[in-house]
Amino acid sequence: MSDRSHPEDRPNTIPWPPILLVGFIALGFALGRFVPLGWPAGMWGDLLTGLGLFLIILALIIDVTAMRTMAAAKTTILPHQRSDHLVTRGIFRFSRNPIYVANVMLIAGIGLFAGNAWLLLLAPVDGLATQKLAIEREEAHLEARFGKTYRDYKKKVNRWI
Repeated sequence: MSDRSHPEDRPNTIPWPPILLVGFIALGFALGRFVPLGWPAGMWGDLLTGLGLFLIILALIIDVTAMRTMAAAKTTILPHQRSDHLVTRGIFRFSRNPIYVANVMLIAGIGLFAGNAWLLLLAPVDGLATQKLAIEREEAHLEARFGKTYRDYKKKVNRWI
């Protein structure tokens, strides 16, 4: 259930993004165990493992940076709670949803690091599900709360990257 009839109150009643993140990672590992897909060995496998580690570290840096920026602005990082302030500085100058970008990167990075192709396939599914279940509702909430200021921000900064 969502509070779509009153988007200024809160964007959602369920914190979808962390649920989706954990759910898709678990699903990817379950699929990898029961329906394994091929994975390169040798030098290519090592290269993909290194790329995966890089993506994991980058995703965590983006997450921490975004969360610190939101905390400094004294607004919630919880995706189902009311936003008290519109955050447009720091990493939010490059993406309106850096935490969700990092979530997709994290799933892909774990997939590369663990040699699990299912996670690579599920990473964009997480992005689509996050957009439908969270981002679109958050955008309605932010527009209801911040009006023209948010609409101007949307014109300048992309939803993802």
